[in-house]
Amino acid sequence: MTVRIGVEEEFHIVEVETGLLAPRADTMLEKLPPGAFTTELQQATVESNSGVHETLAGLYDDVIRARRRLDAAASAHGLAVVAAGTVPLARTQDTRPTDGRRYRHMVDEYRMIADEQLICGTHVHVDVPDRDLAVRLMCEVSPWLHVLLALSASSPFWLGADTGYASWRTMVWQRWPTAGPPGCYADAADYDAAVQSLIDSGVISDAGMIYHDIRPSAHQKTLELRICDASPRAETVVLIAGLYRALVTEARERLETTDAPPCRGRHEWLRAAAWRAARSGLEGVLIDPGTGREAPAADVVRRLLARVRPALEAAGDWDTVRNLAERALATGSAAHRMRRAAEADDLLACTDLAIAETRGDDQPRRRAAAARHVASPARPVAHPSGAGRAGIAGR
Repeated sequence: MTVRIGVEEEFHIVEVETGLLAPRADTMLEKLPPGAFTTELQQATVESNSGVHETLAGLYDDVIRARRRLDAAASAHGLAVVAAGTVPLARTQDTRPTDGRRYRHMVDEYRMIADEQLICGTHVHVDVPDRDLAVRLMCEVSPWLHVLLALSASSPFWLGADTGYASWRTMVWQRWPTAGPPGCYADAADYDAAVQSLIDSGVISDAGMIYHDIRPSAHQKTLELRICDASPRAETVVLIAGLYRALVTEARERLETTDAPPCRGRHEWLRAAAWRAARSGLEGVLIDPGTGREAPAADVVRRLLARVRPALEAAGDWDTVRNLAERALATGSAAHRMRRAAEADDLLACTDLAIAETRGDDQPRRRAAAARHVASPARPVAHPSGAGRAGIAGR
């Protein structure tokens, strides 16, 4: 039986003319169905929730439909949505927290961490009905999650400056007290006890504030991937979802058919691997989980493909995922594309590119020269040029 998947995508809301954040989530959501679309901590962010799918083609169609509905809702108010880890021209003064007791507590307790929650991610859910198994699977798949982060990297800019990172969202996100690699737990009871101890300590208020790179969902019978940036291109969402499902499937079959060794205490290594992926994206090196050493990103991505090929073939996903992965390597990360647009023009051009890719357009809109009043990015970082954009992969 094919394992089902679903995704949650977070989007920045921006003013079309300025590229600045716009705290208009409640207004945008007035004519959108609740459940499928919802608010987040900051009013300049909106989230879409896909249905549950057995095929990547079905997931892709769902993601495209949701993005079109969001785009229409935003356009009606002179706004646009951007699926990226950060938007280049974000400013804390341009947004405000969403109403509600839980969000008020987060703002009061975490202060600047909450104030600067100007980031968006993509979360992928894979069905794992057995929570004991889900907890064990966290350790099994965690060594490869930084590769998925590199594929998603889309946040080179922060508050108008070039950070030198491919995923600055990762650096911002890791300030939360429960962010990063998960611990190692014997079973669901062990994991739940650890979560409860954090709640009892007062550091977090509920299980929903477990912000590990991967976790058993608090509300669904799924194993949830949380490490990735939001992705401007819907194809990247599908690529990551396909690879993640294959990783979970491969690890599950291994646990069920062999005596897998216990966790080998890899958590410091996992954090270091995530940092490297956030720094380099696809344009540098990644940590090879097999050797623990740096290797070209393309080599590590292809080793992941080879590892999960049987699971991809069993699900009928091999051709789609392989083609999407090769195209991602050829065109570079979203961070690389965004940085090139900013270096060629300015940060508003970078924002226009992210808006266009979120919509599924090939080219950003053209602006009159007089409309451009945004400074060029600070501290530009040169990266090797990538190949031209390929078309959408066959599904």
